[in-house]
Amino acid sequence: MAKKQFKAESKRLLDLMINSIYTHKEIFLRELISNASDAIDKLYLTMAKNNTGVSRDDFEIRIDIDKDNRKLIISDNGIGMTKEELESNLGVIAKSGSLDFKKENKNNDDIDIIGQFGVGFYSAFMVSSKVTVTSKAYGSEKAYQWESSGTDGYTITEHDKDNYGTEIILTIKGNIEDEKYDEFLQEYRIHNLVKKYSDYIRYPIKMKTEQHRLKEGTEDEYETVIEEQVLNSMVPLWRKNKSEITDEEYDNFYKEKFYDFNKPLKVIHTAVEGIVSYNSLLFIPEKTPFNYYTKEYEKGLQLYSSGVLIMDKCPDLLPDYFSFVKGLVDSQDLSLNISREMLQHDRQLKAIATRIEKKIKSELVELLNKDREKYEDFFKNFGLQLKYGLYEKFGMNKDTLQDLILFYSSTEKKMVTLSEYVSRMKPDQKYIYYASGETVERIDKLPQTEILKEKGYEILYFTDDVDEFAIKMLREYDGKEFKSASEGDLGIEENNESDVIIKATEDNKELLDFMKETLAGKVNEVRLSQRLKSHPVCLASGGGISIEMEKVLNSMPYDEKIKAEKVLEINVSHPVLDALKKAFASDKEQAKKYTELLYNQALLIEGLTIEEPVAFSNAICELIANKV
Repeated sequence: MAKKQFKAESKRLLDLMINSIYTHKEIFLRELISNASDAIDKLYLTMAKNNTGVSRDDFEIRIDIDKDNRKLIISDNGIGMTKEELESNLGVIAKSGSLDFKKENKNNDDIDIIGQFGVGFYSAFMVSSKVTVTSKAYGSEKAYQWESSGTDGYTITEHDKDNYGTEIILTIKGNIEDEKYDEFLQEYRIHNLVKKYSDYIRYPIKMKTEQHRLKEGTEDEYETVIEEQVLNSMVPLWRKNKSEITDEEYDNFYKEKFYDFNKPLKVIHTAVEGIVSYNSLLFIPEKTPFNYYTKEYEKGLQLYSSGVLIMDKCPDLLPDYFSFVKGLVDSQDLSLNISREMLQHDRQLKAIATRIEKKIKSELVELLNKDREKYEDFFKNFGLQLKYGLYEKFGMNKDTLQDLILFYSSTEKKMVTLSEYVSRMKPDQKYIYYASGETVERIDKLPQTEILKEKGYEILYFTDDVDEFAIKMLREYDGKEFKSASEGDLGIEENNESDVIIKATEDNKELLDFMKETLAGKVNEVRLSQRLKSHPVCLASGGGISIEMEKVLNSMPYDEKIKAEKVLEINVSHPVLDALKKAFASDKEQAKKYTELLYNQALLIEGLTIEEPVAFSNAICELIANKV
């Protein structure tokens, strides 16, 4: 029989379909199984309308492998195609019978039509040198066979077939250099592809497989038998009612699906109906993945369309600050591109992402309020990511994240929220006070915190590098600004205290100028302070970048280093001031050494590096020797 040419614009279009649209060749099996599922859906709806008593259990999809002849066979007992439909659906590229059927039955919720573009079938040519389709339409007496080797056209002939439905025979290509087509003739590979892409097709996908088992009547003799196996799960867990699912089922699903040995910390299972309908099953891990805070970690939720896997990781469904969430979304309402491998970035996708973000936040707030211990476990693992979320985009995410953040409290001796801090603020307290350092223990001993503690003010301890940067973006909470304990003006000095400092500063102006000159390039100012109680000296921040921020920024691989504006503060009531005044009056060189010693001491308190440790050590030894 003479070959017919494809009724497309050109052979180049088919070549494009075969070679360019799909990223991964393995997608062909997903497409053909989806088409088989569509064909069964069409027949089921047709028979159900005629009250034939048909059940979904009467339908199946089969896969057979003929290694010797390099054939992979996919068959179904769906509605089948007439000769005219073979001509129309397979002879015209981008003509989809499924799309037409979907439009006709758009109000029927009991039907899932997956194929919409009419190009999925042609993905078979990515792995096949020849494709043969034998089909018999339901209610028809005749069957027909469509056959093609690609762009050279196709033939349609009458054929023998006992039962209605469609059988697709793929003649798998031979291996070519790096292209190993043999994999598509391996049972385990086909099994894995079905589990990956088509596990939740609602009809059983059956295949005869080799099984190795203990021979009956023996203790150590095994035999190989061929058994029919159902490869897919069929009913997605996320489409079941939550009341029907046990915690153990959720845990097992999570462990198997996302390769985690630990059960999830929290499960979020939702079914949303509306302009965009979807089901989602989300998990918050109990432990941080080993590569979570590395560039190798990929965020994203699995995306399904009517139970068929479209993307293994869809990053657009999760904001970066919730990237720890694992799970999946299944929707019939997504606008997919022609290959069904990627999404069109439209309103549906954004609407789902927005709803998911709000749901994750509400679940975390509930966990925080109802199970504080479990929330704190979560925060130990993923709190750093929430803080990065506060910092990024200039604080645009603060409304979402500010109530989820925890910091260690100087008075409560535990982690607290910003809301809890504000609820305990003193009536006259203007600011939310914080102090930064490497550990809680080191911060607790900082000289700058003494006056705040003496007055009974609560201090939040910042121990993560990102903390202060995030707070700078947050700026304020509930109308209260943040204030570092290292800032010069803490907003708590009383008038009589200020008078003392003013008087002492005037009396010692020459000494302070001398000390500033001695430390030229190291500090921006030397001043007297009353906030230091037992400590003689400390470093305060004089600008927008604190000393802790300087340390963080300078630890990064930048050529240009950052310098915070440093202020050396001397305790106005400490004997060290008297020693400085005496040395300044009688021995300027000695006063210079004292100044440098105090500055280096302040650096050590802040955890900063001393520029000349040998000189510092010698100065201390000289001071000790002079006292002996």
